[in-house]
Amino acid sequence: MAIAVIGIVIERFFLRRFHLQELPQALVTFGFLFIFSDLATVIWGADPQSMPKPIVFSGSMQLGGFYYPTYRLFIIVFGLLVAALLWWLQDGTRIGAMVRASVDDEEIARALGINVSLLFTMIFALGAFLAALGGVMGGPIVGMYPGADFEVLLLGFVVVIIGGLGSLKGALAGGLVVGLLDTFGKVFFPELALFTVFAPMALILAVRPAGLFGRE
Repeated sequence: MAIAVIGIVIERFFLRRFHLQELPQALVTFGFLFIFSDLATVIWGADPQSMPKPIVFSGSMQLGGFYYPTYRLFIIVFGLLVAALLWWLQDGTRIGAMVRASVDDEEIARALGINVSLLFTMIFALGAFLAALGGVMGGPIVGMYPGADFEVLLLGFVVVIIGGLGSLKGALAGGLVVGLLDTFGKVFFPELALFTVFAPMALILAVRPAGLFGRE
């Protein structure tokens, strides 16, 4: 919850000054990323750290003729559940309708009585909480070391660009595409690992500049 509170402070006092200005917002958040990264180094040091898996997920499970780590299967199932919940929240609830209306036409949404400022703050806090949760759950797999945040951020940008800005299903599709490309690239073409991610991104943007599910 502390991460959500920090997210509320950042959105309320910093990002709101650059409302609907993508580049200034990106630069501000990058600045905070450097600050938090250095603070983490000062507090916990620069030595790589490992997070133990929960004991209940420390084993493996046989599916077909293969064995899979239980923890990775748990993350897959949990991620799908979160994606389904977010999809329902966006497309099947009153709050989701208010968010979509506020994004499409903020002035009309305010005229209808929607507290757009509070709504955007809560959505930003929810995003910060989910990002922190994802980092904690991914810790036992990728580990914790200086620079890990920037590596994840780079892949996150590629996911958003491929899927399309502002599209939830685009984020899901982009995440699957980037995850598969990154994994297979590292296995079969380790010397061209980044190329296997960025080359398809360039091809997709050449055909669909707004991404797979982005709006023109």
